[in-house]
Amino acid sequence: MDTLERTSYDTILRSLAPIGGGLAACGLPPSGIIENRTFDELAIGDAAQIVRSFSNEDVERFASVSGEVNPTRLDPNDAGQTGFDGVIAHGMLGESMFSTVLGTLLPGPGTIYLGQDLRFGGRVRPGDTLTAKVVVRERHADSKRVVLDCRCTNQNGNEVISGRAEVIAPAGKVRRERAALPEVSVIHHKAYADLLSHAGGQPPLPTAIVHPCDRDSLQGALEAAALGFIKPVLVGPESKIRAVAKEADLDLSGQQIINTSHSHEAAEVGVALARDGKVKALMKGSLHTDELMHEVMRRENRLRTARRISHAYVMLLASSGKPLILSDCAINIAPGLEEKVDIVQNAIDLAIALGVAVPKVAVLSAVETVTPAMPSTLDAAALCKMADRGQIRGGVLDGPLAFDNAIDAAAALTKGIASAVAGHPDILVVPNLEAGNILAKQMSFSGGADAAGIVLGAAVPIILTSRADSVRTRLASCAAAVLAAGARA
Repeated sequence: MDTLERTSYDTILRSLAPIGGGLAACGLPPSGIIENRTFDELAIGDAAQIVRSFSNEDVERFASVSGEVNPTRLDPNDAGQTGFDGVIAHGMLGESMFSTVLGTLLPGPGTIYLGQDLRFGGRVRPGDTLTAKVVVRERHADSKRVVLDCRCTNQNGNEVISGRAEVIAPAGKVRRERAALPEVSVIHHKAYADLLSHAGGQPPLPTAIVHPCDRDSLQGALEAAALGFIKPVLVGPESKIRAVAKEADLDLSGQQIINTSHSHEAAEVGVALARDGKVKALMKGSLHTDELMHEVMRRENRLRTARRISHAYVMLLASSGKPLILSDCAINIAPGLEEKVDIVQNAIDLAIALGVAVPKVAVLSAVETVTPAMPSTLDAAALCKMADRGQIRGGVLDGPLAFDNAIDAAAALTKGIASAVAGHPDILVVPNLEAGNILAKQMSFSGGADAAGIVLGAAVPIILTSRADSVRTRLASCAAAVLAAGARA
């Protein structure tokens, strides 16, 4: 390639302005052919560059992938306290632009990166536009090594990174379609972080972990203990618990273990510990829900109260900054009006414990009008009137509401629904277990929500997780139980 061709090539690359996410944001065409420059095609002075603007979201993506979460990268307040005037990007985020040039343009596909020597002479901030340029400085024919000068400047022409890179240039020609990359979005789980932060201010909750004989249930309990949420008592076959810990490389040092022969006995012992006041919460491990709840429901164990026992999911959606309580999805199969009163009151009390001053309760049905042929609409209307008369306390109710009207204010307005609840609910009360279970799983598996499960209305909160729940979900469930127990103390 002669000098004129090299200059034109460099000019084309320089003209590529970032226009959004993906390859265009890197100063590269979003699709098409990529082609390398073999060692024999390279000459001293050959150059290529890309231009890219960096956003706050880019910095967060890099932090998420790399794990480098220095507060100066993510928190303006911390950055200010350490002497920086606002957030600064990772130095290696700018360096990655050189990798992009070397791996896709010059020399391009087939290049082997041997090393680099870079100096970071300026700060890169979200909003800056950087130009990363490499220039061939040395060619070594015997080894096919190429040394390139690297220089990165910001929109003001100030040098922020400089140095050299050493590569082995490809010997063979590569020409192929550019790979299509997925779009990557930053999702903030603010509701999840806030829940854990709120619970972190409470003393550890003595909790019987019933039959923690698989990795997730044992690890979840130990991590919740490490975060100070709970003080666990592990109840189950000790040999199985220790075998799981060994296989998962979990440390049981200092943990109390009460040995039982099987899961049924673990449920009996765990419930007895709660009955006798030796623990203040129960947490389901790797046993069936029925095994644990059968013991809880036995009157002689004295864990039942005047309130109907019900289940609630604290749904933590990335799209929302607040939790959304969904009840009842796991205990009461087809509750009548009397049972729904307690289900609603339990959910309201939980929402208040989570920090919601006056919870907004949407009572769901398939339609938003009272329809005698649909008993759930009659129950919804009755519940709202009971709240007006003080029979349900602490929250604001509206219903019946269809799901779209409950969660979307625009949908409610379209149907002429004037409501303080529609579009802004803190609690969704489902008509029966089937509807609630389907909705909860849809939110979890399709909507990416963390679903913290807790049983309410008993003498102690019961952390009722699914055997398929992740450690992350178990932590959230522990946090919810800590807050629920604290509100009752």
